[in-house]
Amino acid sequence: MTLKVKEAEHGSWAVLHISGELDLVTSPAVRQHVHHAVADGRHQVVLDLTDVLFCDSSGVGVLIAARRLMRSCQGSLRLILPAHGAVDGSHVNRVLAALGVRRLFEVFPDVETAVDDSAQSLSA
Repeated sequence: MTLKVKEAEHGSWAVLHISGELDLVTSPAVRQHVHHAVADGRHQVVLDLTDVLFCDSSGVGVLIAARRLMRSCQGSLRLILPAHGAVDGSHVNRVLAALGVRRLFEVFPDVETAVDDSAQSLSA
């Protein structure tokens, strides 16, 4: 399966809707989109991972690198990891939790909540 990234703007937030598989082959595209957003002066980025069906360690690595990049420019990175699907929620949520890195991210259930500056992140 291929990876698709669609970009949108919601106020001061750049929203990247990601679908498909986030793996060794496709994760550089996500990294590139995040870097382009920052280069364009967008320091508030939401990664909508609702439609990511698979994520391996390369995908996790690109999420952590995106977090590091956003923090280095005093920006914000938020993830959308909906609670649908299996008992533990989305595949990416389960992978991040299993690796013990879920707590590093601000996670929201949908775009509307993620771009709301007064919204609270879901607990890890």
